[in-house]
Amino acid sequence: MGYRDYIKRVKEELSLLRVSQRDAVDSAARLIADSIMAGGIIQTFGSGHSNIGSTEIVARAGGLIPTKEIVFPKSAQFEMVEGLGTRLVENVDVRPEDVFVIISYSGRNPLPIEVAAWVKEQGNPLIVVTSLDNSKQLTSRHSSGKMVYQFADVILDVKGPMGDAAMEVPGLDTKVCPISTMTTAVLVNSMILRSLEIMVERGYHPPVFMSDNLDGGPEYNKRLQDQYAERIYMNDTFPGS
Repeated sequence: MGYRDYIKRVKEELSLLRVSQRDAVDSAARLIADSIMAGGIIQTFGSGHSNIGSTEIVARAGGLIPTKEIVFPKSAQFEMVEGLGTRLVENVDVRPEDVFVIISYSGRNPLPIEVAAWVKEQGNPLIVVTSLDNSKQLTSRHSSGKMVYQFADVILDVKGPMGDAAMEVPGLDTKVCPISTMTTAVLVNSMILRSLEIMVERGYHPPVFMSDNLDGGPEYNKRLQDQYAERIYMNDTFPGS
């Protein structure tokens, strides 16, 4: 049945990443460890369905507490409008110690391109999660001609099929079932895991969320969250949203 083939395909893609992305995961993790230990936070952004990968990093049980998502209305139609990314980041509080993670499977749309360009203008390290082969075969929709990966200090390459959808259904003229939701989640969590290992190796105790569903979890988290309240609770949403 089709769903079994889909699960098999996801496993195959993850197996490829396990080998190919080892060094990139380590490099990204070191940027994160340096940032957190210096008092910075992780700031994440993803537009359209890439927002799922961005959200995965933030306020997640087992994840780092000093994280914040740059929020934008979740609609793919806005991804292609030039100028919105530049307007969005006018409201973002950024400090020199912060590290940024931008997720964009194609890497071609103006919104994430403009956010990525702004990050590099500020001089902050940038980790980009993208499908590098897809991105290199596509053309930019931004007037600069740039793609998101071209701004990255570290690229986590989720690979995957052109257009993300991986499965064929007889009688349909387009493929179905995207892959990148799973591969992105595994890569960004692997990156966080490695960063925690690095911080512990350096003798630093990283602030990690306990599940709120465990007894004592909310109280444990609040003690740590209060230390970062000025950064992670500030409203950096798109004006008017």
